[in-house]
Parts: sequence; C-alpha cells; structure tokens
Amino acid sequence: MNTLSPARIMEVGMAFWPAKVLLSAVELELFTELGANTMTGRELQGVLRLHPRANPDFFDTLVALHFLDRDGDGPGARYRNTEETALFLDRRSPQFIGDFLEMANARLYRFWDDLTEALRTGRPQNEIKHTGKSVFAELYSEPERLEQFMGAMSGISAANFQALADKFDFSRYHTVCDVGGATGLLSMLVARKHPHLHCISTDLPAATLIADRQIAATGLADRISTQSLDFFAEPLPKADVITMGMILHDWNLEKKMHLVRAAYDAYDALPPGGAFVVIENLIDDARRENAFGLMMSLNMLIEFGDAFDFTAADLFGWCREVGFSRTEVIPLAGSASAGVAYK
Repeated sequence: MNTLSPARIMEVGMAFWPAKVLLSAVELELFTELGANTMTGRELQGVLRLHPRANPDFFDTLVALHFLDRDGDGPGARYRNTEETALFLDRRSPQFIGDFLEMANARLYRFWDDLTEALRTGRPQNEIKHTGKSVFAELYSEPERLEQFMGAMSGISAANFQALADKFDFSRYHTVCDVGGATGLLSMLVARKHPHLHCISTDLPAATLIADRQIAATGLADRISTQSLDFFAEPLPKADVITMGMILHDWNLEKKMHLVRAAYDAYDALPPGGAFVVIENLIDDARRENAFGLMMSLNMLIEFGDAFDFTAADLFGWCREVGFSRTEVIPLAGSASAGVAYK
C-alpha cells in the first residue's frame, strides 16, 4: 500500500501563502499597533484601515500560523501578539527585525518571481534589469534608502554578532577591524562585551557617516573608530582580528579570493597569530541540510548573477590557498556560523 502523501510538496509549493500573510502583517505594522494590548477584529480592522472582508480571515490566519494569539471566539474575541512577535516584530522592541522583512516584501518577493529566468540565464533579476545599476550602486546613491537597508541587515545580524562576541576568544587580541561594517553594529557588540578591545568599522563613505552617528549614540566612540574604505581598491587596516559579516557571499570567486588574500598578506593587514573571521550562512559540506544557506545562494544569483554562498570546506580551501593554517567553525544563531582561519 502506498503510504506516501503529497502534503509536504503542497506545503512547500504553496509556501508563498503564509509568507505573504506574514509580510503583509509586517507592512501594515499590525504587530506594532497591537504592542502589549489586545484588540477585537473590528478594532484591528479600523486601526489598520482594512476592508471589512479582511476581518476575521486575515487575523485568524495569523492565529493559525502562530503569529497571533486569540482570547475567545467570535466577534468579541481579542487578538494579541505572541511572545515571539512581541519581541521581534513590534517596532518598539530593540530586537525588531521587521525592517528586513519589509525589504524582503518590497524587493525580494517580486524578484524571486523571476527565479526561473535567473536559472536559465545566470543573470541577476533585481533593479539592474530596469535601471542598469547594481543594487549597491542604487543603495549608496540614496542615503535614506541606504540607512533603511543597513538597519534591516543589522536587525537580522544582531544575534549572530552577539553570539560571536560571546563565543570567540578575543582575550589575546587588542584590535578588531570589521570590513564592510555598515552601521558598526558588530564593532559595538564586540567592544561592549570586551572592554580591552579597540575596533575599526570600515565601509564606503556614505555608510561610515551613518556608523559614526550610531557609534556616538552608544558612548563607545573612544574605542570604536570608522574608516572610509573601498576594500577592492585600498589596503585593509592592520588589526589582530579581521571580520567580514555577510560580505563574502556578495561576490564571485575572483573577488572572494581578493578579499581572503587581502585579509592574509596582500597588504600586510593581519599579523602572525591573527584571526580572519567570516560570518555567513555556511552551507553544510555535504550540501544536504542547510536549506536556508542554499536558498541564500540562489538569492545571490538573483541579486548579482555570479555571486554565491559556500561551505566551510570551500572557505577553508581558499584560506589555505593563501597561507592560513588552522581553521575552525563556530556555530552562531540559527543557520549562521563563523568560519575562522588563523594566520
């Protein structure tokens, strides 16, 4: 007797349904409007300015997906945030990640509609199709949009950067250089955890202006400096530890190797005994388990064409090629890890 079921196939094939329900809820700021309060469906409908047809289907779908809790049944039932949505999707929470989901909804959702074309052509499917400009050229030309993007990336990276600060042994080092540091978040979390360290956050000039402001607001400007840097054209600053958080996956193999060499010895950046720390959604070496990392690599195809994610074995092969010796993987949050190579 055939015991197989198409249920999992249907669940994945229709996964855009729950994804869009959640993304629309974030776009409407439903979780922020609820906050710590409870509301009836009628009250939520009014606050969010929705058509009556949305009530109760939209809210009850969020209950069934475990993104809302509901007390009672019928028109008088009251909806409230779950612990999870209160922590991560209420804009008032310091752990808010909604900026990234808003970006995914506004950009990635429609670009992924062209995945088949990307698979057939190998060409990116983002803004460059319409404007001729790469996503980074678009972002860095518009300061307000750049800050929104950097905020979104910081929101989803914070747990990984904090895990690195907690798990990596910084005790024998004195200086850290974060390459592509964006808002300076990695430097801020590491410096706060390890008061003996001085950190340098590097990025292009438009980003370092934002980082300077955010670092000053934390009161850490005496131990964190910023440096404007084009890491493909200029030498990396000297430091005991060089970090790259979600940077290498944005580039093709030639540019990946340029950055790995730059960290090792191309410009004498890293001293003997120094560490090169790469934070990524490292794909498992067998390429069977880390579905998120593999889909992130497909996202790099959609965004850049020839960019890709990689396994720890790939990374450490590149590192050994340029001269690094000992390597290790440090699990961080979720599917992310830190690949560490020591000089």
